[in-house]
Amino acid sequence: MTGDGARVRAVEVEAEVLAAAEARGRALGDGDELGLRALLHPAFVWTSHRGDVFDRDGYLRSNARGRNRWYGQRLEDPVVVVDGDVAVLRCVVADDVDTGAGRHTARMLITQTWVRRDGRWVCLAGHAGPRLD
Repeated sequence: MTGDGARVRAVEVEAEVLAAAEARGRALGDGDELGLRALLHPAFVWTSHRGDVFDRDGYLRSNARGRNRWYGQRLEDPVVVVDGDVAVLRCVVADDVDTGAGRHTARMLITQTWVRRDGRWVCLAGHAGPRLD
């Protein structure tokens, strides 16, 4: 594919990745552990804004079964760069969450690496921080 067709497909793929990232945020907000697990690669790793590192099971324990209570997540000014079956998403995230000290919105920079696996996009890795508020 060349020219306009290639650009149209690139925009479509970027939209697919963004849709997967938004689905991840909805799963967090809905407390949907199975939906969240399906969006995370088996080798998933996340580094929090505090420097805590989680594998997939630890991330699910903390965010779907732990003290964190999610109400939603909004992605602001997302930028997606795709190279084949790998994509990087950068944006500011607004997390509507209660981490044990009351419900609040935390804004921070995030970077997520997504890979296409079995025809769908799953998050392989992410990093949050620093906080902006």
